Amino acid sequence: MSRTYTDEGTGDALLLVHGHPFDRSMWAPQIAEFSRTHRVVAPDLRGYGSAPVAFGTGATLLGDFAEDVRALADALGIERFTLGGLSMGGQIVMECYRLFPERIDGLVLADTFPAAETPEGKAARNAMADRLLREGMKGYADEVLDKMVAPYAEESVRTHVHRMMTSTHPEGAAAALRGRAQRPDYQHLLTAIHIPTLVVVGRDDTYTPVSDAEAMHAAIPGSALTVVESAAHMPNLEQPAVFNAALRGLLDRVAARAKA
Repeated sequence: MSRTYTDEGTGDALLLVHGHPFDRSMWAPQIAEFSRTHRVVAPDLRGYGSAPVAFGTGATLLGDFAEDVRALADALGIERFTLGGLSMGGQIVMECYRLFPERIDGLVLADTFPAAETPEGKAARNAMADRLLREGMKGYADEVLDKMVAPYAEESVRTHVHRMMTSTHPEGAAAALRGRAQRPDYQHLLTAIHIPTLVVVGRDDTYTPVSDAEAMHAAIPGSALTVVESAAHMPNLEQPAVFNAALRGLLDRVAARAKA
């Protein structure tokens, strides 16, 4: 279990799961905003940020990450929570809902997609894992920066994202890539979600395009969809005010449902 996490504020709990290859600092604008009204917990996933790498595993499955989330909630005495994730973090959130839906009061699925990996995708992820172990993170980070955040994003955001990527353990990133290559298909799971859910995506996201988000929104009963203009794969950092407004709307729905 990750021992490195942010835990700020009091009130109903909001747990935020970062994507690949980032760390919990990607949620800084959300921690600052929502810790005024909620208890916000954001862990570094194993092999990312300050969290140790589990050497010798070969692959870190989404189920491994999900169990880490559950163990952290248990350790902090948090029984129920709203759970949000971006990209790989969104897939971890889906796995959490598969494993322990009774713990979760609301979902945020940001710039993510539910389908299992294709054979071509599996080969590409495993090849990238080999490359990261061989070369380290910098070349990859340089190549994908303009897809992670839009080229027109503020320079401070671009610098932050690049720094997160280059600071990631290659071993941790490679293990996660191998695990994601083995992920299950969550498309049927989406149709069974019965709690307030927000689907959000950057308009210019090429990794998980708007069409993916629209399909998820259509599959999840009663979900809300927010398309964030002038943002790519990380709208929570690129356009935090818009992202936070959508997240606030979800948290209001969760609170209203709890009262009802």
